[in-house]
Amino acid sequence: MDDRGDEEKNSRMTTQKKEWFGTWFNSPYYHILYKNRDFKEAERFLSNLKSALQIPASATLLDLACGKGRHSIFLNQLGYDVTGVDLSEESIQHASQFENEQLRFAVHDMREPLTQQFDFVLNLFTSFGYFETEEENQQAITTMAKALKPGGKLVIDFMNAEKVLANLVSKEQKSEDGVVFDIQREYTDGHIYKHIAFEDNESKYQFTEKVEALFSVDFIKYFNFAGLQLESTYGNYDLEDFNSTTSDRLILIASKK
Repeated sequence: MDDRGDEEKNSRMTTQKKEWFGTWFNSPYYHILYKNRDFKEAERFLSNLKSALQIPASATLLDLACGKGRHSIFLNQLGYDVTGVDLSEESIQHASQFENEQLRFAVHDMREPLTQQFDFVLNLFTSFGYFETEEENQQAITTMAKALKPGGKLVIDFMNAEKVLANLVSKEQKSEDGVVFDIQREYTDGHIYKHIAFEDNESKYQFTEKVEALFSVDFIKYFNFAGLQLESTYGNYDLEDFNSTTSDRLILIASKK
């Protein structure tokens, strides 16, 4: 039985290396391209969540797909016991320097079971929709549900796919730290593709991000199968009502039945 478990784990690790997010998120250029993300906006969002969900001081939180840990670190500064996990070894290595008795980080694939349960599980900043199959999407949501204590809550912060598709910018160029990124976007087969090409140190690079255009009805289906109940839907980081045409975000709050 142990041998089979090792074989399955090795197979998953091999697959990860082929998946776009297994390489791009580990690339230093990923962090260069997205270096100017709005930390203040993220902190405002988390402060609003704290108030809206009435998160008690004793709560344990899981930041699933935490990246370099910006959300985890701020939540810990608010006084919470936080665990941040991410598939990117480079991101976790960076985040680990901020660890303390109530803040820890680990490399983890969100499709894989966790050994601990939490009061709140957070999946933020469109850190979903990367997988190849519906089964993997469901597997990830089911893992999130199992990671919740009875009565615990899941927070999904996803793009508003309807607005993104209506305003898709097909071509764009961005310059960061002396690197010029040529970006092309397209919508094909239910997925939004972002093709990123650039040169640095006389070498050419190309990566492609692929995110499934998921809507609230899709998440509700995943929730129901995993034993979760949708409680609230918000449309931005100020937690205003969701509007499928105008909202920037699709923020879903679900509780464990």
